[in-house]
Amino acid sequence: MTEPVEAVPGDGEFAVRIDKVSKRFGRTLALDAVSLDIPQKELIAILGPNGAGKSTLIMILCTLLQADSGSATIAGFDIGKRPRQARRKLGVVFQEPSLDTRLTVQENLDFHARVYQVPAHLRQKRIDEMLEMVELSDVRDRLVRTLSAGMKRRVEIARSLIHDSSVVILDEPTVGLDAQSRARIWDYLHRLRRERDITLIVTTHYIEEVERCDRVCVIDKGKVLALDTPTALKQTYGEKIIRVTPLDAETGLAIQARFPQTLTSPDGDIIVTDSTGQVSEQLLAEFGQHLRSVNVERSSLESVFLNLTGHAIRDKADERRAGGVEGRQPGQEPRM
Repeated sequence: MTEPVEAVPGDGEFAVRIDKVSKRFGRTLALDAVSLDIPQKELIAILGPNGAGKSTLIMILCTLLQADSGSATIAGFDIGKRPRQARRKLGVVFQEPSLDTRLTVQENLDFHARVYQVPAHLRQKRIDEMLEMVELSDVRDRLVRTLSAGMKRRVEIARSLIHDSSVVILDEPTVGLDAQSRARIWDYLHRLRRERDITLIVTTHYIEEVERCDRVCVIDKGKVLALDTPTALKQTYGEKIIRVTPLDAETGLAIQARFPQTLTSPDGDIIVTDSTGQVSEQLLAEFGQHLRSVNVERSSLESVFLNLTGHAIRDKADERRAGGVEGRQPGQEPRM
């Protein structure tokens, strides 16, 4: 039988194609026939609560997990039939730190370049270019363990591009970073798109970070619930939400009993959706004197997420991780 002809890398409209990919862990269906086409040069964000299937999908694309069914291609290469070729076109920044902290920045990048067989005459040139791009040329000889968390992330971004990848996957690249470092990481990502014409796939729990993405894919319980531009998602699924901070727990319970469409955020705030436009007036009339603060958000991406999944974008586990990136224990199944 003649073997199917593979697409030529870089040809065609799509950088990544995912066709009916499913994955099960025991009785848990992590991915349920997920299909997603990502055009070349797009910046797409994948949003979902814990257990949604985001990390499982990422690990399948990175060829670290094998799908039970379905197929996917990276830069034209089928990840099941041509995993080595697909990996050569793929750069990855994992959620867990993956640098060797005993080596210098230069040594980490050089080791990665050698693993990917970057020609010797190009190796140092690529390292220099990437360090300049992430503004770390002056720390190339420092041990990685002496760098801040934000600087380590920038080294990982530089490393993901050393082998001239055309698709870069970043799994929660800003988790555990302060607001200034997070903003800086996103500045580098947007610059990457302008200067290198690469495709970026990002997962994040910070809803405000996806406003400048080309498209947002909302996934929950292993299914794609919505896929569109941030503006279109807000127009289609957005609702006014009211975020209140009660003065005491008794008031919080009373609000939840009065308005069933409520969620409690990790910091104790109560989030109420207002699809009728009348809830805010009722809430203030009945509980106004027992509230510490009230904030009204109109048709935000957070309201889109709430409307589609019934969850807040970040839960208590996410809050704990924000204080420091958690590593997966040996033998533990990947987070879905």
